[in-house]
Amino acid sequence: MRSYGQFCGLARSLEVVGDRWNLLIVRELLLAPARYRDLIDGLPGIATNLLADRLRDLEASGVVERRLTGEGSVVEYALTPWGAELRQPIESLIRWSTPLMARGPAEADSFRPGWLALAVPALLHARVEVHRPATVGLEIGDPPFHLHATPAGFEVGVYDGRDLDATVRADPLYILGLAAGALTLNDALALGLEIDGEESVVRTVFAA
Repeated sequence: MRSYGQFCGLARSLEVVGDRWNLLIVRELLLAPARYRDLIDGLPGIATNLLADRLRDLEASGVVERRLTGEGSVVEYALTPWGAELRQPIESLIRWSTPLMARGPAEADSFRPGWLALAVPALLHARVEVHRPATVGLEIGDPPFHLHATPAGFEVGVYDGRDLDATVRADPLYILGLAAGALTLNDALALGLEIDGEESVVRTVFAA
């Protein structure tokens, strides 16, 4: 492992997660534990040998662990409890990126709907306060997601059949715009966003 030779918390942290791809691997594992092939699919552009090297380094550092799934000898990767503590700094970086994301995607950029599972709660947490629980379905691609809002915060996950107060169908960029406060709900509706269920709940969750 490279060392900056500095007795500084930031330098020590970067020695562990500062290499190219490391934080994006953590991003994928914050969504859910994943098999090697799932990580390859979720990290467009990474070479298979580089992913293997990065996982080995993160495991040696105590950020990632390997474990067997319930299907027998199939190995999946998961964050250790210490590794999972990276959620907060990663969410802070997502909020910091808002001016960069406002420019929209470059022509060659890839996108996975699952990446919203980190971005939307991070953006909403910084500016929205919800006083009663609500759950909104997000149909932005496959698979569908749900956004669960409570006074304690926000959580996005793959839709699991729970009851929904409303469902939103929209381009992912519109969902990001709503979460960041860059779009009002009226703006998004004019752009083609569709709502099934209680529109008032959607307005409350996105503070529109």
